Amino acid sequence: DSGDPEQISADSARLRLPFGGSADVDWARGDVMFTLRRRAAAGELVHPHLGPVAAFGSQRRGRESFHAGAVVLGDGASAVMGAKGAGKSTLLAWLALSGHRVLADDVLVVDEECRALAGPRAIDLREGAARGFGVGEPIGAPPRRRYRMLIGGVPASVPLRGFIRLAWGDVPTVVRVPVAWRPAALASCRAVRLAPRNPNVLVQLSALPMVELRRPREWEQAADAADRLLDALAV
Repeated sequence: DSGDPEQISADSARLRLPFGGSADVDWARGDVMFTLRRRAAAGELVHPHLGPVAAFGSQRRGRESFHAGAVVLGDGASAVMGAKGAGKSTLLAWLALSGHRVLADDVLVVDEECRALAGPRAIDLREGAARGFGVGEPIGAPPRRRYRMLIGGVPASVPLRGFIRLAWGDVPTVVRVPVAWRPAALASCRAVRLAPRNPNVLVQLSALPMVELRRPREWEQAADAADRLLDALAV
C-alpha cells in the first residue's frame, strides 16, 4: 500500500481498499488487479475488497453507490449512512439480530429506478461490538481486524424509501433532515467521486425522507438508539 490517492477516470481506476492496499481496474479489458499487504482469504475479496470495484462498475451503468448500508423496514429499504466510524455496521447488526433484513453493510448501490440492491450477506464489526453482541468470526489482521457476522438472504432489490444519517450525541435522538440539506448529505457519501452519469437519480433520491439519528458512542447504547429510531419511523 503506497498511500497514493485514488485515481479514477471513465475507463480505469486505482481504488483504495478498506483493509489497506489497492485495486487497479481496467474496464476495457475487464481486469482487476489487487495489491495487498498480505494474502487475503476469498471471503475478504468478496467483502469488503470488491465493494469499491462494484461501486465503480455501477457508476459506469448510471447507478449511484454510497458508503452506506441498508435495512428493510416496512415496505421498502432505508439506507444507513455516515462517516467512517459512525457506527453503521453496529446499528445494522443490532437490527439484523432483532429480526430485520439487512440488504447491505458497507457499499449500497441504487439503480435507475431508485431500488436498493442487495450486497454480500455479511456485516463486519469492530471487536467491541462483536463481543458485546456475541457474534462474528475474526477476519483480516490487526490493526484492521473485523469480526464477520453472517446474515440471511434478501430479495435482489428493494425500493428505497429513505435515508438514516448517523451522528454522535449525548442522548439518542431522531430529527428530520430538511430537504435543502439532503443533496449535500448524499453527495458526501457517494462512493465514486465522478460526475453522475444519470443526475436524475440523485435528484429523485434527494426527494426521499431523511432522518438523523444522534446517539452516544458507547455500543451498549445501540439497542436504545435503534428502538428510538424504529419508533420515529413507525416500524
